[in-house]
This record gives sequence, C-alpha cells and structure tokens, in this order.
Amino acid sequence: MKARLPSWLHTRVSLWHIALGAVGALVGLEAAISIVLLIISASWRRRLRPVAGFPYLDLPEVQAGPNRLTVFSYGRDLYDAMLAAIDAAKERIYIESFIWKADEVGQEFKKHLIQKAAEGIEVYVLIDAFGNLVVPNEFKAFPPPIHELKYQAIVRPLQVLDPRRYALDHRKLLVVDGQISFIGGYNIGSLYASEWRDTHLRITGPTAADIGQSFEDFWNRNAPRRKRIPHHYQRHFDSLIRMHGNSALRLTFPIRDMYIEAIDCAEHHIYVTNAYFVPDHVLLDALKGAAARGVDVQVLVPWRSNHVIADWLARGYFTDCMKKGIRIFCYKRAMIHAKTCTIDGQWSTVGTANLDRLSSVGNYEINAEIYSQEVACQMDALFECDKTNAIELSLPRWQRRSWLAILSERVLAPLRLVT
Repeated sequence: MKARLPSWLHTRVSLWHIALGAVGALVGLEAAISIVLLIISASWRRRLRPVAGFPYLDLPEVQAGPNRLTVFSYGRDLYDAMLAAIDAAKERIYIESFIWKADEVGQEFKKHLIQKAAEGIEVYVLIDAFGNLVVPNEFKAFPPPIHELKYQAIVRPLQVLDPRRYALDHRKLLVVDGQISFIGGYNIGSLYASEWRDTHLRITGPTAADIGQSFEDFWNRNAPRRKRIPHHYQRHFDSLIRMHGNSALRLTFPIRDMYIEAIDCAEHHIYVTNAYFVPDHVLLDALKGAAARGVDVQVLVPWRSNHVIADWLARGYFTDCMKKGIRIFCYKRAMIHAKTCTIDGQWSTVGTANLDRLSSVGNYEINAEIYSQEVACQMDALFECDKTNAIELSLPRWQRRSWLAILSERVLAPLRLVT
C-alpha cells in the first residue's frame, strides 16, 4: 500500500514547485531578453559609422596646494602626456590598467616602457587578467627586466567560495618617480584615443606618492613574496586632495561613502557623469533627497554604451529620477566612459569607479577627491561642453516609450543587485 502525503504537506510541496517554476521562468525571461538585447546591440554597432569627433576641452594646469592638476578629456592628449612622463622617468615607473589592448597605442606604450627598462629604470606593469582575457598572450608577456603582475583573483580552488575573490582590478593609474601620477577612466588602446570621451587626471606633486603607495600595497598583496616591491613612498596629509581606494579583500569601500557625504552636503548643484549609472538605493536616495531640497541635480550617461545590459538597467531608473526632479542627459554618437562628479563649484571627484554595485562594493577602484574652486570650475565647464553633445530626456516623452522597453527594464531590474 503506497503511503500518501498529508494534505498540508502536499500543498506546501506544490507551492514550492510553483515558486521554483516562477523563479525559473523569470531567470529564463531575463536570459532571453539579455540575449536579444546583445544581438540588437551588435547589429547597431555594425551599422554605426565611425565617430567623426565630439566636443572636448583642452584645460590648463591649475595649482591646488602643493600639487598641480590637469584634467584630460581627450585620449590622444592624455596618452601623449603619459608617454612624455614615462620618457622623463629617472628612477621607477608604476603602470596599472584594467584593459591594455594589443593595438597601435598599446604597442606604443609597451615600446616606451621596454626602452626605459633598458636604460635601467625600474618598471612595474600590473594588469587585470580577466579584463585582458582576449588580448594575445605574447603581447601580455613583457621582457625582463620589466616586472609584471597579472592580477587573478582566484588562484586556489577553495577561493571560489569567497565572494571577495570575484573582484576585478578596475584601476587605471601611472606613477613616475613618485612625483607625477595619472588616474581616471581611460584604459590603454587606440579606440580610447579618439572615439571615446573619458576623463583622466594628472597630479604633479606630493599626492603622486600616495598613489604610488597604493600601487605598492596592491602589488605586494597579490604578488609572490620574491616579487614584492620595497615601499618607496609614504602617504601624506593634504586637505585639498584625498585619494580613496576600494579594497574587496579588506571589505573597505570608501568611494561610495565619499559620494554620499558630498551629495548630502550639496546646496546648489550636482553634476554627475558616469558610464554605467546603476546606483544602489542609498546613493539614489541621496540624489533624490538633494533634488527635493532644491539642488540642481543633473546626470549625464551614454545613450548607448559598450555594455547594452547596463544601458537598460540604467534606463529603469530614469522615470523615478525625473519624477523627483533629477535631470537626465544622454550622450550621443560616442561612448562617454567618464566617472566624475562636481558639486557647488567647490568639490570634484575623478577616478575609476562607476556608480554601480560592481564598483561601489565589489571591484578594486581608486578616486581622487578634490577641494578646489578652480578644478570644480573646469569640471563644470566640461559638463556643459558634454551637454552640447547630449539630449535631455523629458518625463512625458519618456513615459510614452514602448511597452516592450518598459517590460525589458522591469524584467532585468533584479540584475541591478549584481551589476
């Protein structure tokens, strides 16, 4: 005689099956929509003509305490300045990049570094293994005496169980002799030299040593003992420029806190430029709260970035933002990859961190926090320049977008937790 399940248990099992089926259906729908969006995005890219150009500013160097600062918004100009700094090195060069393409610009940087190493300069190269997965291995191999480290988060089998080990090294920096440093959104590659709008910062002065020490710390935590770097640089206090670095292994994420604190203090305006605008609810509430108290909050994002899923996740925020008084601008005809913010003509940040969960509480990132009216004035001007190549969304028109677009945004919304 077959045993029968009690009716209450049978009901619970049935509900459990229904719940599992619903979750499976949702995941399947998310996957299907993601695949369709990726196919459409690839089709768009094939049809798009090469970018003829976009507006940018050639900004002069400004003094901020003991440091001199230069904001770059055009890749070729930045690369020329970086290569000039490399060529002038007297002691050592630290260079770190999330992506380093094996194209003309990538080869150019490699050639200059090999030449400096041949002259007896210490050269340390740090790249993210995942970010350069499709780069040929022969290009990623630097000849001795160059010191090279490919950051790979998971190196032992049991580390797959540690969520911290899924963080990427998303930092982009160059430090020369502890006196000149560069940080910002630019990776290394020909595409970024003229077809992407990004923002990078050159710091000449004692704060460069802070960035140098950050490089040494990261290298020594991830390199074999025999390859570790002696500490050459010490941090110093500067009331005008502070460096903030996210560390997944230490579970410290000060960049997000820096943003929230600055937004909460804003009185007049907040101008945010970000490649992937997928903020968590605390950061989003801070922006909406600023708009509610009369602050002019403007957010500029790419209309079509290189990550179509991130685009659709960002669009899911637009209705709520505009209802709360936040103005949304979408950059046209080129990818804008910058990660910047400027507030009240007093405060600015330039760095590598996007406003998404991967950057906020995941990847290794570095941002400069700058208290300077001159720099903030330049950042305001750069934001206005970018707006000449952007369209402002209007709430009535945005709410009339297709039902398929609205459905896609809502179905993909759970991905915000992991993006």
